[in-house]
Amino acid sequence: MKKIVFLLLLISTVLLTATAAAQDTLQLTALGTYAHGAFEEGASEIAAYDPAGKLVFVVNGDSETIDILDISDPTTLVLKGQIDVTAIGASPNSVAVYNGIVAVAIEADPKQDPGVVGFYKTDGTLLSSVVVGALPDMVAFTPDGNKVLTADEGEPSDDYTVDPVGSISIIDISAGVETATVQTVNFEGVTLDAAVRVYGPNATPAQDMEPEYIAVSPDSSTAYVTLQEANALGVIDLASGTVSAIIPFGYKDYSLPGNELDAGKDDGKVNIANWPIFGIYEPDSIAAYTAGDQLYLVTANEGDTRDYDGYSEEGELGETAIDAAFPGLDALLTEDAILGLTVLTSTGDTDADGDLDQLYIPGSRSFSIWTPDGTQVYDSGADFEKITAEAYPEDFNSSNNKNGDFDGRSDNKGPEPEGLALGVINERTYAFIGLERIGGVMVYDITDPKGVTFVTYANNRDFSGDAEAGTADDLGPEGLLFIPAADSPNGANLLVVANEISGTTTIYQIQ
Repeated sequence: MKKIVFLLLLISTVLLTATAAAQDTLQLTALGTYAHGAFEEGASEIAAYDPAGKLVFVVNGDSETIDILDISDPTTLVLKGQIDVTAIGASPNSVAVYNGIVAVAIEADPKQDPGVVGFYKTDGTLLSSVVVGALPDMVAFTPDGNKVLTADEGEPSDDYTVDPVGSISIIDISAGVETATVQTVNFEGVTLDAAVRVYGPNATPAQDMEPEYIAVSPDSSTAYVTLQEANALGVIDLASGTVSAIIPFGYKDYSLPGNELDAGKDDGKVNIANWPIFGIYEPDSIAAYTAGDQLYLVTANEGDTRDYDGYSEEGELGETAIDAAFPGLDALLTEDAILGLTVLTSTGDTDADGDLDQLYIPGSRSFSIWTPDGTQVYDSGADFEKITAEAYPEDFNSSNNKNGDFDGRSDNKGPEPEGLALGVINERTYAFIGLERIGGVMVYDITDPKGVTFVTYANNRDFSGDAEAGTADDLGPEGLLFIPAADSPNGANLLVVANEISGTTTIYQIQ
């Protein structure tokens, strides 16, 4: 009798566990899409949402406007208007919305000159503008709404004759945007860890720090900034306007189990394997969340290198000088599955003799979770390539501007995670990560950062269509935006994806 009772309890427990797992499973369904403009012209890059008006504001780099979409019916997106930013600057790069105020980061022409942040009403009326650092690439409100921050990338001119410092601009709007004040913080004089990458030709460390994206602590006291090319995290004290730290992210060891990758495009097959190389995380997007009492940072590890006229950090495996003592060199240089892999020529010469003793590649083809001191607590390893290979075996590691490109990106950053958004659903925290190349969105449950689980993958791309003709649907997801059910027009959790290559904005319902 005791055995029967035990078995019944065991069966009951299994059923309850299965039910709980099923309840936690999410599904993304594409509801509606709006096409903004020309193919491969950046007509849909970053999106922000105003819940009061049910409006989505989208950066349109093609028309140099902010497109205002009415999503009252998320199955039918309607262009309500456009904000022409050229009255105060050259081209918009990013947009954010808070309590009916629209902030737009606008670069100058030339982009090495100081940029501008314009403040608008949601109907597009200009309220005020302020000057910020060179090439403001991302804009964000602090959670308390008292400050607006920009990541001023400060990229050099193509001929490298002008190279502004990278910076973070802190705009105080606590007394209103009409009386906003600006403090711009750069990295001059900051002591750097030796692992922070400084490789620009003739560049100072401050010029080589190129802020990409910003996350802010929930108490609005600290900004965490990805310094992408430097492979580092900048920590900014917002009260004092000072740089607290620059923390190197380190490297990913692709020789370890769980860190496999497809390293070549010329072998004609999916070949996800370990190789004696290292990945440089170089994250693009970053977001912050709390689990328990601990703050965590989530990054999409795209990878990006310095590449200007007459200067590049990149070479190809098979055409780059490697030390003869490199383990297994002869076999490596005759392996079709890895020849042609993009490697960094600026990193890996450990004895300064002009050849590479270690091999490094841009990006890590993953997303990661970190503590604010730069300790990695989770990395998705080889997940993205394994999942996309199973989902699209005939279109694995495709590029984002054409179909029929099987394995085309395996030698250079693979699926290339870039955009990132976090959302809380039923008291669980989810990460949504956009894959810039093959497309689509990866979803992970990150409620417990030390017990992360993959949830689903959705891709609104038609691999049978013609990319340039606009029949391939969404290509090149750039910016992701989570809209919680309490704020959404249809009472459901939504995900907005801005697709840079196809110039489309698509809304998913999260079921």
